Amino acid sequence: MALGTAAATASYELRFDSGRICLDLLATTHPEERLDAVEPLRAWISGSGLVPAGTSLVAADTSWLVGFRELRGHIGQLVRGEPSRDSRPFGIALAGVNELARVAPPAPRAAWDDGGSLVRALDGAPSCAALLAAVARDAVELITDPVARASIRQCEGDNCPIVYLDTSRGRRRRWCSSETCGNRERVARHRRRAALARA
Repeated sequence: MALGTAAATASYELRFDSGRICLDLLATTHPEERLDAVEPLRAWISGSGLVPAGTSLVAADTSWLVGFRELRGHIGQLVRGEPSRDSRPFGIALAGVNELARVAPPAPRAAWDDGGSLVRALDGAPSCAALLAAVARDAVELITDPVARASIRQCEGDNCPIVYLDTSRGRRRRWCSSETCGNRERVARHRRRAALARA
């Protein structure tokens, strides 16, 4: 595999283009499970911006995987359907997210870097509970904001389960990514037209 292709594949595997960190966590299930080991979880935590670049995540272990996957399941339940007091699965997911959101997220601080600039750092090593709280709080903000909730969309790509915020002009975004699902749809349309022209 060429280096450029490998880089493109890696960037597709962990996506951060949904518009919210809680929705980015949902994207880790497509096109297959991405949080299948501790190292990809560490990469997701760093890439998502939950922690500043260079933050040590040596404490992450398989219990962190369990926690993030469980939270991901709750978030999926909350954003893929209409809120309902009568839905037992929705109630369980809501209780789970609310419980995780109660913990204080990692405390930020300003620190000097080697170049003499102020950068964001954390006041101590982040715990799993604190990181889960940050994502859970983002989910709470999303589902309680009527404008943001109305902007939640399911990708129209073939078999794509990714959920994203449509902040486009006119609210006409159809795909999670124009480069992935959008491009596939354009290619499929072209092939259909070409097949019809030949027929």
